[in-house]
Amino acid sequence: MAAQINPSILSADFARLADEAKAVEGADWLHVDVMDNHFVPNLTLGVPIVESLARATDTPLDCHLMIEAPDRWAPQYVEAGAGSVTFHVEAATAPVRLAREIRAKGARASMALRPATPIEPYEDLLPELDMLLIMTVEPGFGGQAFLDIMLPKIRRTRELIKKHGLELWLQVDGGVSVSTIEQCADAGADVFVAGSAVYGASDPAEAVRALRTQADSATAKASWACDH
Repeated sequence: MAAQINPSILSADFARLADEAKAVEGADWLHVDVMDNHFVPNLTLGVPIVESLARATDTPLDCHLMIEAPDRWAPQYVEAGAGSVTFHVEAATAPVRLAREIRAKGARASMALRPATPIEPYEDLLPELDMLLIMTVEPGFGGQAFLDIMLPKIRRTRELIKKHGLELWLQVDGGVSVSTIEQCADAGADVFVAGSAVYGASDPAEAVRALRTQADSATAKASWACDH
């Protein structure tokens, strides 16, 4: 169960995105935060930037849509070159249909939950997904402090994944750093989004390697991984 590290370009220099993508080429995915100033109080980037990034890097793009009407827009991000597209269940009208459409277009389908959204009502949806994202901050802005009250939710989600025997990635996003990544891995996460912890470092590539080492070490000791 090797950890995956996904640097978030929300913390990168938007004037140098191609260079910033190259700076973390050892990462598993490049996390792209799409915000519309409606679902969250921030405005970032859209389909044209994703198209340009897809041409500029060989690192696959993990697009996290913090937007209204993802049922309408998510398929366009697959067409733009995203290898994984995450929609928020709080914003989706028909999450099962949307997940199936994303998969049919050739990308991995992922569903995100805000901190206050419980996982249990969506247990039956898990087989329709390739990844589930547990937000460990309120979506909308980078640099927020990790919400440790999300750790029990991560554990409960991992238990549901095991219960159904699914090969479902469990991603965490928000405040992930050298001081929090081991807690997340121990709780059951295996995909880690890190923004300022990577792009705020003097050597982003080394920061990715350090985070991966910590996550792998914690996973090797975690009860959920030992039982997998």
